[in-house]
Amino acid sequence: MTGASHQFELLTELVEEISSKIILPGRESLDQTRKQDGSPVTQIDNLVQSRLVDELPKIIDVPVMGEEMSSDLQSKLIELGDFWCVDPIDGTTNYINGIPHFAVSIALLKRGRPVIGLVHAPMTQETFCAEAGGGAYANGTRLLRNSVLKKELSHAVANIDFKRLPRGLRRVLVESPPYASQRNIGSAALEWCYVAAGLFDVYLHGRQKLWDYAAGSLVLEEANGKFRTFDRPDFWAELSLSNSVVAALDESCFEEWTRWLGETLHKTPS
Repeated sequence: MTGASHQFELLTELVEEISSKIILPGRESLDQTRKQDGSPVTQIDNLVQSRLVDELPKIIDVPVMGEEMSSDLQSKLIELGDFWCVDPIDGTTNYINGIPHFAVSIALLKRGRPVIGLVHAPMTQETFCAEAGGGAYANGTRLLRNSVLKKELSHAVANIDFKRLPRGLRRVLVESPPYASQRNIGSAALEWCYVAAGLFDVYLHGRQKLWDYAAGSLVLEEANGKFRTFDRPDFWAELSLSNSVVAALDESCFEEWTRWLGETLHKTPS
C-alpha cells in the first residue's frame, strides 16, 4: 500500500480485535430482532457499531455513518461528504445461522467517494483492503486482473441477488441466463471483494445501501474491475444511500454483461 499503510495497520488491528472479542464469541448467546424492512439485527451488530463509532475518529477524525443509525442521521452525514461508512456485520443472517460468509465493512469517504476500504471476514480470516490509487489487496497479496485472460459471458460464474431485481429480469435470469452458473453468498461487501479476487466473474444486485458497497466497490475498482448502476455508467456520479449494481472483473465481459442487461430490461416488463 502507499500513504495509507499506517491507517490500514490500525484498521486491521481494530477489526481483528472486534472479531475475536465481540463477533465470534457473540454467536453463543444471540438476541435478534427485526428491522422495519424485515431484515434481522442482533445486539452484536449494535455493539460492533458502537465500538467503530468510538474508535474510527481516533484514526482519522471524521464522523461515522453506520447501518444501524437513523435514516435522518445517515442523510445528514451524506451531505458532509467526508465520513467513515461502516456495516458492523454485513450478512447478519449468515452470522446468525453460522454460515461463514459475513464481514465487517469499513470505508472512508472524502468528497463523497471512497478513498480507503477494508472488508474483514471473521470466520474465514479474509481481509480485503484498498486505497484510492494504491491498489487492492487480499491478506497482503495484490489483487490485479490478468488483462490477457478474457472471460466470455457464456462461461461466467455470476453472483446474483434476485430479490430486488425487476420481476421480468428475474424470470429471464432463472429461465435462460446468459452465464454458465450462478451463486449468491448473502454478504454484499464480500461479494464485491470476491469479484475483485476472481471468484465471481459478473455481479448483479437490484439495490444496495451505501455501507454495503462503499468499501467493496473500492476494492474492485483498485483491482481494475468495472461497475455501474442500471441507470448510470458512472457509479459515483451522485452520492446516495442506495444504488443498483452491475459489475464484472474483466472489461470485455463487463461490456457483454451490460449490453445483455440493457437489451433484456428493454424487452421485459418490470
